[in-house]
Amino acid sequence: MSAEPLEIHIVADSSGESAVRIARAAVAQFPGQEVRLVRHRRMTSKQSVHDALEGLRERRGRPNVVLFTLVEDELVELVEEICTDLGVPYVDLMSDTLDAIEHASGAEADDAPRRPVGVETDYFTRIAAIDFAVRNDDGAAPGALRQADIVLTGASRSGKTPLSMYLGYLGFKTANVPLVPGIAPPEELFTVDSWRLVGLTMEATQLQKIRGERVRGMGGFGTRDGYADLDRIYEELFEVRQVQQQLKCPIVDTTGVALEELASRIVDLVQSRARRVGQALRQVPGVARPSR
Repeated sequence: MSAEPLEIHIVADSSGESAVRIARAAVAQFPGQEVRLVRHRRMTSKQSVHDALEGLRERRGRPNVVLFTLVEDELVELVEEICTDLGVPYVDLMSDTLDAIEHASGAEADDAPRRPVGVETDYFTRIAAIDFAVRNDDGAAPGALRQADIVLTGASRSGKTPLSMYLGYLGFKTANVPLVPGIAPPEELFTVDSWRLVGLTMEATQLQKIRGERVRGMGGFGTRDGYADLDRIYEELFEVRQVQQQLKCPIVDTTGVALEELASRIVDLVQSRARRVGQALRQVPGVARPSR
């Protein structure tokens, strides 16, 4: 593994967001490698591509990778030519995909650069789900819990809100309810189908760190009630787990796990529990999940 930072150059005729996502997913497999992403957007001419990759000449002999999503053949060939000349590894993320779709469908790609993706079939479903997550954050509307696809429960700062929002982005109406020692959960929580419920927990020292940062950001508010006290957090997590067991919901540890991975685990878990009782998690339009 190189001790020197690796530069990954993203060359795209649009925003480059798709390539960035792939790059970040790949980089996650190399936790010890320092990486710098360099995005070159709206590359629609040979000159713009030349200018974008000129910096690679100055870094010749140092670790570089080029990922590109271009649809015009002459630009694809130019990137390949420059990278080959400089000895820089490269990956064409678009051409092989277009070729595979053409081969399977018999249709021909338009090869139109900067074409917007457009409104997907699940767009409005996702917007509605995000709105639902916002309106049902932190137990704000107990009466709406039974309308949720997924309900998250857990201690304060255990990851409920970001997970709710991300699951909403995926198209699942998600509510979250904080479990606070000494305060009874809303009665409506016990009327939700148990297969929709997922409990969240976090390693106590990590939770203390997160809460400590929040306390400092609030000027010290919360220090007197033990909000960021480690011993109190251990006690709180124990009490929260007891409530989660009463709800008969599985418990997912969010410590050190990426948001996308947690969301995937939760969706799979809820779907699996639903099948056991002859139910099914609502399928988001345009996003089919494999049957198992």
